Amino acid sequence: MPSVEQPAAKKKIPVLPLVGLVLVGGVVVVVLLRGLDPHALAALPGRLMGLIRNAGPWAFFAGIAILPAFGAPLMAFTVTAGEAFSPLMTMPGVIAAAMAAIAANLALTYWMARYALRPLLAGIAQRYGYAVPRVDPGNALSVALVVRLTPGPPFFMQSYILGLAEVPFRLYMIVSWLCILPWSVGAIVLGKGIFKGDFKMVGIGVGVLTLATVFIHWIRNRYASRPK
Repeated sequence: MPSVEQPAAKKKIPVLPLVGLVLVGGVVVVVLLRGLDPHALAALPGRLMGLIRNAGPWAFFAGIAILPAFGAPLMAFTVTAGEAFSPLMTMPGVIAAAMAAIAANLALTYWMARYALRPLLAGIAQRYGYAVPRVDPGNALSVALVVRLTPGPPFFMQSYILGLAEVPFRLYMIVSWLCILPWSVGAIVLGKGIFKGDFKMVGIGVGVLTLATVFIHWIRNRYASRPK
């Protein structure tokens, strides 16, 4: 297991202020939506899709490579990618471009966590009483799999954890990319089916996501049963 120095005391993470911010944001969204005409609200997805198409594939996939490293939800990109650009790039082309952009995002997030933002992230961890772990060659694969397959932490946060823990870059890229592959492909196909009203494609997307969930659950249980 990672070598960790026992911290003196852990400070409580400010959950209540964060919850307050979320509630305030929700109230603002509700107020804004109340002022919208129902017909304009129904047309909103089409307008957003038009904006995405007008931005073009280069800007869109560059967004996948950069924005999730700062907390933007990857799912927002994958569920819209197929509908936005499959007429121009075909579905296999969209999937290939999305997975290449995700690989770039993984490399960027690793670099930020291990080098560029390491002092800041380590300082935040120490402020709340957590030490930064480091892996060794004997447990690097297990740590990478456990972090990637544990539900809860957002994908970008998992990347930061693995970068801070100094998981070898090649291992980090292979494990991370393979773990996100079925989820991304399933979301792209599912999003295309939903926007087109194609129930067959929706079923395929749901099937891919279901198989990914079952497989990940099996792998997680297998590693969880190993001696520490």
